Amino acid sequence: MQNLFLSQSRYIDFDHPAVAETAARLAEGVGDETALVRRAFAFVRDEIAHSWDVRREGRPTCKASEVLLERTGFCYAKSHLLAALLRANRIPAGLCYQWLCMGDAGPPYCLHGLNAAFLKNHGWVRLDARGNKPGIDARFDPPRERLAYSLNDPGERDLPGVWAAPLADVLSVLESAESDEAVYRNLPDVRLRPL
Repeated sequence: MQNLFLSQSRYIDFDHPAVAETAARLAEGVGDETALVRRAFAFVRDEIAHSWDVRREGRPTCKASEVLLERTGFCYAKSHLLAALLRANRIPAGLCYQWLCMGDAGPPYCLHGLNAAFLKNHGWVRLDARGNKPGIDARFDPPRERLAYSLNDPGERDLPGVWAAPLADVLSVLESAESDEAVYRNLPDVRLRPL
């Protein structure tokens, strides 16, 4: 199972020269895996803009390499980059999703993408490199979880599990959209059974 969370793919493309170089640079002088995860997390959270926060022009990013080169991505795409940077450094990393209200309460809902990394001292730890802004203060502080969004509405959910590959619904939206505005108008969603 761990091999799935260390492998490269079309979207978690740590074999791309820019991703490989960045992963190596982030690992320089780091003494342990927790410090390396913290450094990679901070890089993606702070140096890669969330596409909707900056409202840029151009096609949305999806692959880790696109996110790195364009320096922007929606939460899903940023999670692809963080997974790639960690996997390039032999730290098992996967993708996680939350089902959140788009407004203050109730429907409509959409998916939010984040990561999980497997740390020897903690097991799977979720981390959210979405990007901080007023009202959002995500941090990497294991074993405490400090995600961008907490579940506040009765309909909101953490999707169970850690995924080795992005969900098809997420890829479909990111790859078919012509603009960040189009992604926002069609944020990925899944149908969940009531608890």
